[in-house]
Amino acid sequence: MVGPDIIKKIRPRPRWIRQKVGYFALLVGALFAKIKVSGRWHLPRNGPYIIASNHFSYVDPAFFKYAVQKPISFLAASDREIENHFMWFVYLYGFIPINRKQLAPSTIKLSKEVFKNNDILGIFPEGGQSMDAKLKDPKNGAVFLSSIGKVPIIPMAIYGGETAWEDIFNGIRPSVRINIGKSFGPFALNGSKLERQEQMEKNGYEMITRIAALLPERYHGVAEGRIEIQKYQKENKITPRDV
Repeated sequence: MVGPDIIKKIRPRPRWIRQKVGYFALLVGALFAKIKVSGRWHLPRNGPYIIASNHFSYVDPAFFKYAVQKPISFLAASDREIENHFMWFVYLYGFIPINRKQLAPSTIKLSKEVFKNNDILGIFPEGGQSMDAKLKDPKNGAVFLSSIGKVPIIPMAIYGGETAWEDIFNGIRPSVRINIGKSFGPFALNGSKLERQEQMEKNGYEMITRIAALLPERYHGVAEGRIEIQKYQKENKITPRDV
């Protein structure tokens, strides 16, 4: 295992390197999984914007990259350990380290640079992998960065790959669905510290509900039963289907 002391020092690689590694993700996706992507028409031609996705599998970053097919600057937790056999991708592609308890000034600075360069920031807003493949409570990072950068958020859902790593090693090509939704935001945060915190939490649950609208019901978790889901599905023009 590689610990936080090393992980927090990693930074995003230059755009051309991320582009080349992205080609590898496309190849791996095509060879080892049966992937269907819907909603690419919701992706703006140019940045800046944030893409926020659920996180059910270790290989979600590769599926994320396969769906978007553009260089992405990922945010990734620096306050945890990463298994050694995943570090080759981490070193090659790089990411912006984020402490899940408190957003560091360095994370904000690097994210602003992404926006300044009209690039894409990729976030898993639950703050980590959901081991039971159900949506968890969102962290505030995505909403806060959308606010300070004045950029929209595009919801995305990845499912069917929960056991992809094991399936691939057992010679099975997993069927993976990726749905991309309509953009929303950016958010304006106003008032006192408490009021801004309440606004971030409210907008965070809107974000997680929009992600739920791109998933079959059994994955909805904390968004289960929210009446806005059907409304967002109509906006997206996507009906999530099981794999």
